[in-house]
Amino acid sequence: MLLLGIDVGTSSIKVSVVDAATRQQLVTVQYPDSETPISSPQPGWAEQDPDTWWHHVQAAVLKAHAKGGYQPSDIGAIGIAYQMHGLVITDREYSVLRPSIIWCDSRAVATGEKANTAIGPGYCLQHFLNSPGNFTASKLGWVKENEKNVYSEIAHVMLPGDYIAYRLTGAVTTTPSSLSEGVFWNFTRHELSGEILNHFGFDTALFAPTQNVFSEHGRVNSQVATALQLKPGIPVSYKAGDQPNNALSLGVTEPGEVAATAGTSGVIYAVSDQLTFDPQSRVNSFAHVNHSREKTRTGVLLCINGTGILYNWAKRIIGANADYAALNAMSNSVKPGSEGVRVLPFGNGAERMLGNRQTGAQFSGIDLNHHGQGHLFRAIQEGIAFAFRYGLDIMRENGLQPTAIRAGRANLFQSDVFLESFVAATGVPVTLYPSDGSVGAALGAGIGCGYYSSERDAFAGRQPLATVHPDQCPDLEGPYYEWLNLLNKQLS
Repeated sequence: MLLLGIDVGTSSIKVSVVDAATRQQLVTVQYPDSETPISSPQPGWAEQDPDTWWHHVQAAVLKAHAKGGYQPSDIGAIGIAYQMHGLVITDREYSVLRPSIIWCDSRAVATGEKANTAIGPGYCLQHFLNSPGNFTASKLGWVKENEKNVYSEIAHVMLPGDYIAYRLTGAVTTTPSSLSEGVFWNFTRHELSGEILNHFGFDTALFAPTQNVFSEHGRVNSQVATALQLKPGIPVSYKAGDQPNNALSLGVTEPGEVAATAGTSGVIYAVSDQLTFDPQSRVNSFAHVNHSREKTRTGVLLCINGTGILYNWAKRIIGANADYAALNAMSNSVKPGSEGVRVLPFGNGAERMLGNRQTGAQFSGIDLNHHGQGHLFRAIQEGIAFAFRYGLDIMRENGLQPTAIRAGRANLFQSDVFLESFVAATGVPVTLYPSDGSVGAALGAGIGCGYYSSERDAFAGRQPLATVHPDQCPDLEGPYYEWLNLLNKQLS
């Protein structure tokens, strides 16, 4: 039996096919080759078209079939990972009513602040583990307030993964994990939050039935099966946001285990057995993939919006579209500390760990007679690592003390400069795995359809590539405190 994993990212769609018995990745593809644009009709806005995601999913699945050397008819289950917090709204015929307001869109900050005040900050933290902030519930509230004609047509509210599952199967479902990432979930009552719905005036009929992450979320219909060379009726048996899914793909499922990613955004994700929250909502807690009423498993998430997207911006604007290997080589030619160049790696929407501020990306300390491209690219990678350190210190304030972090050898973690800067800045060893979100989604599908007995069973035999310890890395404490002073000036 083969398992198909689909990762609906901001930049592209990734698809992997895994042999369920051996757990070996047969093929992984990305579509499109260039990064999918984010539309920004106004400053601070960020949108993408859900139908473009679906077009890209189909193209990626067919590309995998063409490249993989397997029989598509042997695929027995599908798992979906997706960019978190996006709002997809459709009418009764499931036609998309407007572009998705995605995770890094900042327009609903004020809407969320009003909800937090009205419901009560303490109540929100105790019951939702977060303020409504700039999450999906607030985005839907913004549509209700500002696009009344659109809101009046809404029949279904979905997250990006829900929509792709619907396109595959014709069924719409949701999970506690999905609802919690939108701040629609009451953890103390383990149900859709009546307080959020009442405050915004949302009808419960807008929301799909709630079920476990590892369960059947519909079966592929015959028309889609024909187009994608799949067997009709195979289940979508797993569906989770990209960060819980990334943690799963790294075997991070139990209290004290920690994962990190550095793709378009950067995340540290720690699993807790408590209903943990930050009093200032600078880091956020959501239901992990294995959370249940009987077994508390929250994912405490630190997010930095401007990681890979900043490096890509610099690649286009400063690097004349040289490939990432060339940028990394330039970075590696510069001494640690970037000879005084400092970068605040923001500029991709409101940063939750900065209290939903938008400071913009900023460069400082540039000597026009001395510094070159390599200094800028190294400073960007170090600045991103310093932002991780800043956020990790917030997590430490809240009682989380990671002693080891797991990461996939992907995205920025492919750069030795970034990897060493991250370990040096955080002071925590990092163990790298040959992990990919779409592979994690495929194995999640194997759990959901019952092929594997547990999460541990699905990832049995997984071997690390390497571990990097702080004593192997340059001392960046001085540059970090210089960076921190710059940040504090921006926040004062």
